[in-house]
Amino acid sequence: MPDLDPTSPLALVLLSIAGLAAGFVNTLAGGGSLLTLPALMLCGLPADLANGTNRVSVVVQSISGAVGYGLADKLDLRSAAAISAPTLVGALFGSYAAAHVSAAALEPVIVVMLLALSVTLLWAPDALAPAEGTPSLRLRDRPLAIPGLFLIGAYGGFLQAGVGLFLLAFMGGVLRIDLVRANALKVVAVGAFTAVSLTVFIIADKIVWAPGLVVAATSAIGAQLAVRYSLTRGRDAVLRLVFVMVVASCVGVLVK
Repeated sequence: MPDLDPTSPLALVLLSIAGLAAGFVNTLAGGGSLLTLPALMLCGLPADLANGTNRVSVVVQSISGAVGYGLADKLDLRSAAAISAPTLVGALFGSYAAAHVSAAALEPVIVVMLLALSVTLLWAPDALAPAEGTPSLRLRDRPLAIPGLFLIGAYGGFLQAGVGLFLLAFMGGVLRIDLVRANALKVVAVGAFTAVSLTVFIIADKIVWAPGLVVAATSAIGAQLAVRYSLTRGRDAVLRLVFVMVVASCVGVLVK
């Protein structure tokens, strides 16, 4: 199939739909880049430029989601800052590596981690998604969580795809943060470390702005829809979407 002209009506529709859907699933779960990266590449962007350009929409949708959760009083800014700090440092290393190293070597590790995550969500969801009202832990209670967050940030800076899923599972499983509040913290952390990696990609001239801004605009709308969904539908509905996106991310890596 020939590449689309990124300014054509068909390309704009494709990018808009991909952005809307990605903003929704990234805010509630993760893995939205499985939609936006192929859409960007269908519009003629090579993989490295699609990877960089995709970060524009992730930053914008994260800001949109954070505002939505903040207005609903579900966002603890102090916890968000503490969780974001080690991921920011990791993202700096990961995004630098992404500009110089192929991601292929990471794929077997990612598949194994996603499979483990899907099995856990299926058989022991409470292990990764505690019920609302469960007492949560701070980083000072689990200091070993800091290197874990650093590694997630490094992965996010390197590849981005599915990073929200790992961060969500980490906050639920290690810090015992309920799913709604974990999602609120996740969008802040992802937005913060993606802004770092976006800066690196801008310096490396790996951004194509026109399609990136189209995806970003609709992803912001998708993020707002996701916030409303998570606040009204409850943990089980969100958890089902998380499971679907974990499986989809695993398949996406395998068939890439």
